[in-house]
Amino acid sequence: MLVAAAVCPCPPLLVPDVAAGAAPELDDARTASVDALGVLAAARPDRLVVVGPADGVGHGPHPQGARGSFRGFGVALDVRLGPERAPRLGPERDPSPERELPLSLAVAAWLLARTGWADAPIEGLGVPETLAPERCAETGGEIRSRAARVALLVMGDASACRTVKAPGYLDERAAPFDARVAGALASADVAALGSLDAALAHELRASGRAPWQVLAAAAEGADLTGTLLYEDAPYGVGYLVAAWS
Repeated sequence: MLVAAAVCPCPPLLVPDVAAGAAPELDDARTASVDALGVLAAARPDRLVVVGPADGVGHGPHPQGARGSFRGFGVALDVRLGPERAPRLGPERDPSPERELPLSLAVAAWLLARTGWADAPIEGLGVPETLAPERCAETGGEIRSRAARVALLVMGDASACRTVKAPGYLDERAAPFDARVAGALASADVAALGSLDAALAHELRASGRAPWQVLAAAAEGADLTGTLLYEDAPYGVGYLVAAWS
């Protein structure tokens, strides 16, 4: 059963070492994200699942202790998803090589390290940005059955078309789309999140659509209350932070 959720944006700029001189511009988003993670810890979950958008190589599960990196941005910074796992011994040992975390989960790993998370076992899940709503619903339903008390950390950005300098240029549909998402997150409205238009979200480059719809399905029947902690678009990209408990 889902007992709490935190929704955070996932731009690498959230990490101060990557943002460098621009780091202060996202201080409020960082503070809000840390506050949202505090709600997860207060719920005392048995398991934390971190869900975020990923490209082809990052799709699928990522175990506790999986590593990520921001070296592609010229920063010698590596992260790990929670505490390192104890090595498996004997015939059950997994011989497959560990995959690197997708960027969204690497940002989540950085946030978790910043808060010193050690409250429950962690697992990561990278989902395609184009994952169909039906598959999102199936994934969310499976996640809520993972443990008696499950918490979700949901990574993803809103539209990237809020201004002419945004990655997707200006699209007049972006602000209303983001407002709808913000309202759904503020009120823990699972129906509103579940009914988001996947095609429109793709056109607006909203990487959080699939993770939000996973959250919506995982929260079905949980009767959680939502709080919107941050809403802004400093680079023409919508960044939202919310906590459900």
